[in-house]
Amino acid sequence: MCILTMSMGAYDEDEHERREEQASRVDADFDDERTIYHGKVEYDAGESAEELLNKFEEIKSD
Repeated sequence: MCILTMSMGAYDEDEHERREEQASRVDADFDDERTIYHGKVEYDAGESAEELLNKFEEIKSD
């Protein structure tokens, strides 16, 4: 019985070639236009946990 082991960093050459081929393909099947998002962004100003829980309860009840 023969057991082959690979050290860390060792790779299979076929796998390497497959990844190289996959990385070299260009996917042109995507929408080239930018998506425009509408809405607002709010930033947490470091409120206390109690204030955040109160705000969560307020949002949840809407």
